[in-house]
Amino acid sequence: MREEGLLAARPSPEDAAFEEGLRPATLDEFIGQDDLKERLSILVEAARGRGEPLDHLLFSGPPGLGKTTLAAIVAQEIGARFRATSGPALERAGDLAAILSNLEAGDVMFIDEIHRLPRAVEEILYTAMEDFQLDIVVGKGAGAHSIRLELPPFTLVGATTRVGRVSAPLRDRFGYVARIDYYRPEELELVVARSSRLMDVKVTDAARAAIGARSRGTPRIANRLLRRVRDFADVRASGTADEATANQALEVFEVDAAGLDRVDRAILEAVVHKFGGGPVGLSTLAIAVSEEPQTVEDAYEPFLLQMGFLHRTPRGRVATRLAYEHIGAAVPESVEQGRLL
Repeated sequence: MREEGLLAARPSPEDAAFEEGLRPATLDEFIGQDDLKERLSILVEAARGRGEPLDHLLFSGPPGLGKTTLAAIVAQEIGARFRATSGPALERAGDLAAILSNLEAGDVMFIDEIHRLPRAVEEILYTAMEDFQLDIVVGKGAGAHSIRLELPPFTLVGATTRVGRVSAPLRDRFGYVARIDYYRPEELELVVARSSRLMDVKVTDAARAAIGARSRGTPRIANRLLRRVRDFADVRASGTADEATANQALEVFEVDAAGLDRVDRAILEAVVHKFGGGPVGLSTLAIAVSEEPQTVEDAYEPFLLQMGFLHRTPRGRVATRLAYEHIGAAVPESVEQGRLL
């Protein structure tokens, strides 16, 4: 499998370690998502005022927009301990039972990629979320019996990139479900400005705008591009990143003016040149660009769809006029007339 491009939103181990030092700790420090922050502040203040646990929360949205950060901030705002895990890590019911049984009153338990919970594990959450009780089956066969344990009141915060794959029984048990949207370029400029201060990087206003414009609406990508611009500036521009330096750095790292990297362009070129503009199925397209189907669908396709480079139909993915123009290919008459769309 080919290495993911620079703009894939899923974090590498290096990214994850680096992001820890840049995460905001409070809602006031968190940039963007103003409407969501207002609603969360109301929920937090109301729960504190009543002395009750916060309602269970479900955050959905593309990778890299701050779902994990917001979950940690919620715990910080209510003065609770933050316990984090992920759906794929909870392979057996006993894995989840061990975590739940060690919670303390008021704890915030965060499950990333909650849509990937195995069904047997998910079913344990139902009574835990509703009644703060844990059912454990002891023994096997005819001698098996169930023991019910009382749990301290806690708040579950789930995060998912695919809210449609969260089962209805689980989704209905969350008190508030929030969608986190892509950021505007001006918000990403503020993210870059904050990160550059924390990193002690000299970046001009114009350079921040250039980075924000190519960051695909995603703070994680903005921080990743800032690091690459910093590296380029240290080596080629005496440590200061102005607009020209930022643009040169992003060109060196194959990030074009539309915010596409080499994998994005490979996807567009495959649809246009190998499959005649489409339609082409996800699995076939993924094989053509040497990527996993889930990587194409989760990390690359959402932005290409949002920007109008691809169109998804029941028969597969279709290249739009913008896709042909972006890769310098002649636009077929059928696309010009809209017959493929």
